[in-house]
Amino acid sequence: MTWPVTLKLHELGRGPVKLTLEPDEAQRAAIAKQLGLKSLPSFAARVTAKPWLDGVELTGRFDAVVEQVCGVSLEPFEQPVEGQIEVRAVPEGSPHAGPPEGGELDLDLEAPDPPDLLERDVVDVSGYVLEHLALEIDPFPRKPGATFDYQAPEEETSPFAALKKLTEPKA
Repeated sequence: MTWPVTLKLHELGRGPVKLTLEPDEAQRAAIAKQLGLKSLPSFAARVTAKPWLDGVELTGRFDAVVEQVCGVSLEPFEQPVEGQIEVRAVPEGSPHAGPPEGGELDLDLEAPDPPDLLERDVVDVSGYVLEHLALEIDPFPRKPGATFDYQAPEEETSPFAALKKLTEPKA
């Protein structure tokens, strides 16, 4: 893991835990590589973890500056990225977990997402923050002002047109 920030569920027994997450330069470089970015000049998140049923609820926000390569001009450029974090998770075997695998699922688009399942009693806070950052990054980056000017060829370039040129008499 490039940037491990974890929290044990029993640490929430005394109430909400506020975390400020700011990876150092080496960790940001590893995160940039993991997310396919040119670089990650800045990244910070403020997260509150509080008890939720028999699990945890993470809420907060993050701010970052990502450097990507423009898909049009192939020039690197930086752009700000920000987002909200809202996740609920419960331990495996919890009665509050979603239906068992293969069980029926009622789909209600207005209902909140079912909680994530934790493999152990440890919450990977940085993993959730990175997941939310990855969802906010533009997969097809375009530098502001970059335009794609495509001009179709003027003459027909089909294989038959090429053959026709070969069979025409030379002057």
